[in-house]
Amino acid sequence: MISDPDKTYIGIDYGERRIGLAKSDPTGLIASALVTLEVHSRKDALKQLQEQFAEHHPRALIVGYPLLASGDKSEKCRQIDRFVEELRSIYEGPIHLVDERHSSQEAASIIHAHGQKTGKDKRRIDRLAAVIILQRYLDEQTI
Repeated sequence: MISDPDKTYIGIDYGERRIGLAKSDPTGLIASALVTLEVHSRKDALKQLQEQFAEHHPRALIVGYPLLASGDKSEKCRQIDRFVEELRSIYEGPIHLVDERHSSQEAASIIHAHGQKTGKDKRRIDRLAAVIILQRYLDEQTI
């Protein structure tokens, strides 16, 4: 039996209106921005995500999980718990939750550090936040 060397992962920064996605390289070492999905309902979100999974064949999904500073679950975590249960209806592989505290602020800071403004284009922040979430996971796997 030949093992599959492809270690592609998809990172998800979940939001009710926008979902930022990132994808790793096939070695599972480097995350890069993929797309920001504009969604109108949970059903629409699942349909668009299913299309992305069919195209990219991820080994696992890495979902941002915004814990409180105390380490307790936030209200958003409870929303993500429900979202992950729905993800399981369209994706059979592993789904990992990664603490995403401050990832959106970090994404905005990176954009500003490059002399750019975030303005009203929150899609860029969502994509970059997904990259940060996925890269955190990938870095933990190589330690």
